[in-house]
Amino acid sequence: MTDKPLKISPYCSTQNRQQLNIWVEQQQFSQAEYWLQQQKQQLDENQYIYYVIQYSIVLAEHDLHSQAEEILTEELNYFENNRLLLQQSAELAHVQGHFIEAVMFLKRAISLDENNSGLWTQLSNVFLNYSPAQAKHAAEKAGELANKLNVDEIHSSTLIHLLQIQAKNSLAMVESQEQNYKLAETLFKEILAKQPDFVPALQGLGQQQMQQGDIEEALKLFKEVKQLDFVKGYSSLINARNFPDEAVLEKLEKVALQPSLEGSLRTGILFQLVTVWDKRKHYRKAFEFAIQANEASKLLLSYNAQEHRQQSSKIRMSFCKALYEHRVGYGIQSNLPVYVIGMPRSGTTLVEQIISGHSQIFGAGELGLIPNVIQGLNRWERHVGSGRSYPDCIDDLTVKVTAGLANNILKELRSYAPNVKHIIDKLPHNFENIGLIKFLFPNAKIISVRRDPRDIAISNYFTDYQAKHGGMGFAYDLTDIGEQLADHNLMMQHWNALFPNEILTINYEAIVDDIEFSARQILAYIGVNWEPEVLQFNELQRPVKTASVWQVRQPVYKSSKARWRYYQQYLQPLIQGTNAKIVCEPIKMITLPEPGFLTNGVDLFHQQKLDDAEINFKKMLYHNAEHAACHYMLGLVYLRKGYVNEGIEKIETALKKVPWQCEWQQSLIKAYETIGLDDKAKLLQEKYQKPFSE
Repeated sequence: MTDKPLKISPYCSTQNRQQLNIWVEQQQFSQAEYWLQQQKQQLDENQYIYYVIQYSIVLAEHDLHSQAEEILTEELNYFENNRLLLQQSAELAHVQGHFIEAVMFLKRAISLDENNSGLWTQLSNVFLNYSPAQAKHAAEKAGELANKLNVDEIHSSTLIHLLQIQAKNSLAMVESQEQNYKLAETLFKEILAKQPDFVPALQGLGQQQMQQGDIEEALKLFKEVKQLDFVKGYSSLINARNFPDEAVLEKLEKVALQPSLEGSLRTGILFQLVTVWDKRKHYRKAFEFAIQANEASKLLLSYNAQEHRQQSSKIRMSFCKALYEHRVGYGIQSNLPVYVIGMPRSGTTLVEQIISGHSQIFGAGELGLIPNVIQGLNRWERHVGSGRSYPDCIDDLTVKVTAGLANNILKELRSYAPNVKHIIDKLPHNFENIGLIKFLFPNAKIISVRRDPRDIAISNYFTDYQAKHGGMGFAYDLTDIGEQLADHNLMMQHWNALFPNEILTINYEAIVDDIEFSARQILAYIGVNWEPEVLQFNELQRPVKTASVWQVRQPVYKSSKARWRYYQQYLQPLIQGTNAKIVCEPIKMITLPEPGFLTNGVDLFHQQKLDDAEINFKKMLYHNAEHAACHYMLGLVYLRKGYVNEGIEKIETALKKVPWQCEWQQSLIKAYETIGLDDKAKLLQEKYQKPFSE
């Protein structure tokens, strides 16, 4: 198989699709599925699969994504090697924000058709959301395959050309995402030199120009897009605050109401209509569109406010005064990192933009370095089968491990700007991670940006974060926003009590009223001399990739204050969420008196200090009886000491908790063989080894 397009069945008519639509509208699903089964008997595989795909699309258009998934899954159980079904499953997963599932389906499709350039391009586009390195690899592979194609009965010159520029565009998007702007621009322009009307390249280059502050060039590109694709062009222009007339807005509204794989409404267009009508001061109309956009977005979200509240409570409990009193000397003394934190849309981007104008400060944008540390800690705890996770595992970090984590962050930060004194990480939600930041960098400067919570709420509610399952899930519901604001306030009270006078709080309204006073206050806190250039923040030539990409290029206007007043009549759910009592379930956590029982024990084991190693592992098991790796290592100690049966028992216990550990499996097999339990060893080999060898 290659990139051969699907030949559509002549039986697959508009009339049949309309009938499927009627059945779904009337919820006559059994009738639709009975009809599909009839077609299964009459049509060849690809013709029938086309019907199945159409049915899944109709279901999605009626916001029945779960049912659409079920239909595709059922057919994949029967036609497990059908590439079209796998591609459609991937597309449906992608549009819902289920990126890992989308990758899984595409990898299955690629395993059936490894030379399909289009599949590799599709894979790159999915990876772009969360793994740029893998996105780049997939895009490069797509380009390599497309460039090898020759014209034949399957591949026309037009198709080959399309596959080549699609692959190159995916690569350009990756480079742009990674802020390799010059290379990305070169790639975009190479595409446009060959095909000036290729909309994805025009749009990608235009968005990059926006991020870099070249608004005029971005507008020029978006106007070209408008001539080729009405919706994409005007959507891009609205994002650049170039607003169309009411006739165009009426057309966009009609498009927003047209069903698609996304659902019954096009939420991206609805959010853009919110922006326009808010700017035109038609506040009732703006809020009505906001309700539609957010309610439609919530259908694809799995955000749970209570889970967030529980996690916030765990963080406060884990990073307590006692932790720092019993873990003296942790982290490193560097003052390179500066963290700008706060609720999203509180003004963090503005603060970063202002202080990035200083000659000794570099603004790196929203970095995932601290969240990456947290993910790494969780991976480690799963690997060793401790039964713990972040944040409660923080008390098991040793001085050496903590210094290693901190130095890795410094190395990454230095790669952005080797010669400055301070580098800003402006990830708003790092307000939840201040405890970890101070654990790694006791001297880190932290700037907490505050703003009228009602303005924060409206700004979040009106912003399309396209966060299907990301950390912004709260932003689509005013009650959830209110609860998040309350959680934020409680969290900041905790940090300020724990680190008194170490966190600078700055108010957005104060910045708007007197930019110079606020800028001087921030620079003095960081510890650098005053430079008046910081006041020209809107002229600063640095990329901005957040939702504030347009705003930071403009002067600050006092009209940005108290915007909530125009929407006061709609804010009751927000007030209810903010003022509701914060209630959490009781939290049970293990507390270790000292860190490193496992790692220290492993070191002692390798030094042949078996008694000391045994003590360490037993200490951990005293505090955490479920710790799989300590059961395993204690088993190895017993084996070394000649207590084979006791050793086998411990390793068996470990593998029950963490059955995927190949090394542990091999140790148990050898132990069985040592005492002549060959049958048991063989059974274990068959049970464990086959899945890992496939």
